[in-house]
Amino acid sequence: MDEIDQIRAFNRSHTRRLGLLRQEYLQAGLSLAEARVVFELADGVDWTAGVLSQHLGLNEGYLSRMLSRLSRAGLVERTRHSRDRRVHILGLTRKGLIRAAELTALSRAQIAEWIEDMPAVERAALVARMAGVDATLSRQAAQRPEIELRDLAIGDLGWLIEQHGVLYARDEGFDASFEALVAEILADFIRNHDPRRERGWIAWQGGRRLGSIFCVTGPEPDVAKLRLFLLTPEARGQGLGQCLLETCMGFARDKGYRRMVLWTHESHRAACALYRKNGFSLGRSEPVTSFGVALVEQEWSINLAP
Repeated sequence: MDEIDQIRAFNRSHTRRLGLLRQEYLQAGLSLAEARVVFELADGVDWTAGVLSQHLGLNEGYLSRMLSRLSRAGLVERTRHSRDRRVHILGLTRKGLIRAAELTALSRAQIAEWIEDMPAVERAALVARMAGVDATLSRQAAQRPEIELRDLAIGDLGWLIEQHGVLYARDEGFDASFEALVAEILADFIRNHDPRRERGWIAWQGGRRLGSIFCVTGPEPDVAKLRLFLLTPEARGQGLGQCLLETCMGFARDKGYRRMVLWTHESHRAACALYRKNGFSLGRSEPVTSFGVALVEQEWSINLAP
């Protein structure tokens, strides 16, 4: 038996052990694919059908039929995007959230039963081996160049203005006044920033720009302001946002800032979740009309002092 046959044999054994060939996953009334969709929607990410199909590697037509079945079962609902009424966001109903919790409990119970008689040392070794296999296969599947965070260079300002203008117009419906604001912020940064205490980063991968973040002095000398935090669509969901945020906050701490503030708006749910996860607190929240649309402006802040 060569290496390929050994891998195939393991896959067959593991598939049988997990019960993946049964008509219902964990005897929960759902197929494996349906259960996976429920698990993904339970994470709270604002999925559209198109993005979810790419994430799961499923044909869009197949996923659409599956979502219709889950909707008829009262588990999945579609809501219109707050800024683009043409876009529908997928989510779980209350019944769906209960089913997701039940599936999680069943899955944990199944695995707990497998390992309950296994010595602790063997359990730890098993988990480590599984993590190693996953890391190896992920590296092979990705084959992506390393992401680099670079200082501003020639051409970056034009790219930043264009990306902010295009992405915010497409996703939020902003008018050209937002693009003008970004241009003004960048022009002021280039002319007046203090390189000892202020900095901007551009994320690069394989010759492509993927995102940005800036740390500038805020309303008071010991307050840093986070600005121009941007990820291109293809860069989202890979941990780059966390990397950029940690880099910016670390720089602010190193430069002696005691607090960091930022401005955003409510529809940026993924970014707001990231801020909250990293210790930011929501302060002011106010309905406004800016850039040609109705928004809920938010201010977030975090204490940086140890």
